[in-house]
Amino acid sequence: MDTIASLFSFITTPVSWVIVQFHKLYGALFGDDTGWAWGLSIVSLVVLIRICLIPLFVKQIKSTRNMQVLQPKMKAIQERYKNDKQRQSEEMMKLYKETGTNPLSSCLPILAQSPFFFALYHVLSAIASGKTIGVIDQPLLDSARQAHIFGAPLAAKFMDSEEKVSALGASLTDVRVVTAIMIVMMSASQFFTQRQLMTKNVDLTVKTPYMQQQKMLMYVFPVIFAVMGINFPVGVLVYWLTTNVWTMGQQMYVINQNPTPGSKAQDQYLNRVLKSVTAHGEVRGRTRRNTVKRIVAKGPDRNDIERKFITGLGKLGLAAQEDGTVAKSEAAILEAEGGAAPKRQQPKRQTKAKRHTAATHSGAAKDSGSTGPESKTSLEKQDASQDDKPKPADKPAASGSSRQAKSGQRKGPQRPKHPSKK
Repeated sequence: MDTIASLFSFITTPVSWVIVQFHKLYGALFGDDTGWAWGLSIVSLVVLIRICLIPLFVKQIKSTRNMQVLQPKMKAIQERYKNDKQRQSEEMMKLYKETGTNPLSSCLPILAQSPFFFALYHVLSAIASGKTIGVIDQPLLDSARQAHIFGAPLAAKFMDSEEKVSALGASLTDVRVVTAIMIVMMSASQFFTQRQLMTKNVDLTVKTPYMQQQKMLMYVFPVIFAVMGINFPVGVLVYWLTTNVWTMGQQMYVINQNPTPGSKAQDQYLNRVLKSVTAHGEVRGRTRRNTVKRIVAKGPDRNDIERKFITGLGKLGLAAQEDGTVAKSEAAILEAEGGAAPKRQQPKRQTKAKRHTAATHSGAAKDSGSTGPESKTSLEKQDASQDDKPKPADKPAASGSSRQAKSGQRKGPQRPKHPSKK
């Protein structure tokens, strides 16, 4: 670790200068030789670095989402050109270029802050060895060596010997208890950050190897930090614990305000937006309006969660607009004016006997109406006039009428029965 830290020695002077400036501020409040003054100086260094890295973090979020979306296409390319690695690489680069995705963007925040991390490690190692470094002169070095955080010196490590810890004015038990607690907190924050990303901010409708890799990293990273943490000075543990807590809070904010489409976080977010619209009758906030605007622009390509949101607005009598606002739908306006058209109901299905009877009556009505268009005699009078006419006694009844009397029988000539059924 000392060899790696020495490679970033060019940045130790700026890092030590920033720490000294913050130490002057906190030293005036808590005392120059206190652990609060030096510890808060390291925390402030982390906050300053992470604020400068916010643009890179935004790129990391976009790159991670693009990689999740591209996983099915990447898998198809791998399957198609599995025997031609060169063509596979060319198609992958072409896909990245077309979509504007950089696979290394997800590692940019870690890569960008690694020089500061190793430079801080180099500074604290020099303090533990009693050597001046950067802008930290002998008086500041003596002050830093006297600073303790809950009884543990800033430059002490978990694996240090008792003689080395005693030289820094502390006991080995205090150093190991404090460092063990900080290592557990550092690993737990790393695990919770990765778990939050996997359980809430991943599109559950897409099952790709990328998700399996992220799930594996959720368990591997905390173990790596725990193993490496026993060789970190207390000051570096303060640095790394602070940056993990910052990452966790920053990611929590991004998940709540701009979740991945199709994820559990998007369902919770759109439910909050729907409740706000129900209470206020409008979409409040520019971020929420932009979200609704993107959902409207998708059209038929919306996922199930977004369709559920649009349906929820429809139940409120509202419709999402292209600018991200909501307005009353036409159905809601007609209902408010009292002119809503009644819903069309499907007619009940009639039995075969009723349909046959209705067809018989309609045929009789046509026969009666064919005598003349000017005839206005009612059906009752027509029946009475037909009763007055004498019926021939020897005329047999029509075979069709007997079949019509029996509902449910098929029209036309009947098929003769089989001799065995007579």
